[in-house]
Amino acid sequence: MLTYEVVVYNEQVRAKVRVGDHHRTFSDDWGDSHYLEIKANDEDAAMHKVRVKYPVKDGFVIEGISMM
Repeated sequence: MLTYEVVVYNEQVRAKVRVGDHHRTFSDDWGDSHYLEIKANDEDAAMHKVRVKYPVKDGFVIEGISMM
């Protein structure tokens, strides 16, 4: 397995924090980029793992992915 670094933030949280509000579900720190280490066989599998755990429908945005 390979290790990937995936950068994720939550756009809904970022928008709320920008106007001085808070998201109902996620903490304010999700407005900032989070650097996650994901183990997977390839980049597509790593992206899939991230999308399952951090879905677009919940406001998560993947800023980037790179192999470590």
